[in-house]
Amino acid sequence: MSATCRAALQWLFGFQNRGVKLGLDNVRALLADLGHPEAGLRCMHVAGTNGKGSVCAMAAAVARAAGVRTGLFTSPHLVRFNERIQVNGVPISDDEIVDGLSVIRSKVEAHPATFFEITTALAFWYFQRRQVELAVLETGLGGRLDATNVVQRPAVAVITAIDLDHQAILGPTRTEIAREKAGIIKPGIPVVSGPQAPEVVAVLEKIARERQAPLSFVSEPLTRYEIGLFGSHQRLNA
Repeated sequence: MSATCRAALQWLFGFQNRGVKLGLDNVRALLADLGHPEAGLRCMHVAGTNGKGSVCAMAAAVARAAGVRTGLFTSPHLVRFNERIQVNGVPISDDEIVDGLSVIRSKVEAHPATFFEITTALAFWYFQRRQVELAVLETGLGGRLDATNVVQRPAVAVITAIDLDHQAILGPTRTEIAREKAGIIKPGIPVVSGPQAPEVVAVLEKIARERQAPLSFVSEPLTRYEIGLFGSHQRLNA
């Protein structure tokens, strides 16, 4: 990694001390200053507790195999920050991180943004620059107030298995957590969900009905097929 990229990421990671701040006002203002790079993107938006990273990776791989120029935004990274933002399976380069953060840094002083909000803005900036045809977006925390939820008209919303997570922020029960994650459901936009607990199903059905969003639940696979990931749970993710 170049010294320039290391310095840019050091600046970015300095925002981690601001912690988690749910809400869309700051990221919307930042994206507006960047010319709304998210506005023209065709997106698949994925929320959930378990499996959302795997679902995003597999969906991006399928789209890429079909010849679609595909962006992928996930978190956290395993080894290098670059892994979070990819186009056609290739992580964003060090030079592109420097370029993107240089543009964003000139705008961010006016907004009390967080680490994740700036990273989300970087992903949108990069996807617009690379002219992706589909952007697969994984929520960071929850859904309704997650920075990725600035996307107004995704092609599809996907809800993976919802369980108890981040209860201090999202609520103590599956019902409350489901309400937050179902916040990515947009009026009239198709929703696909994996198998859920009965109380989660009730929440998803209610919100989808209110927003007139077609809702489909994925059942257990009816046929046998091989996937390149270990674990029986990956059948449902696939």
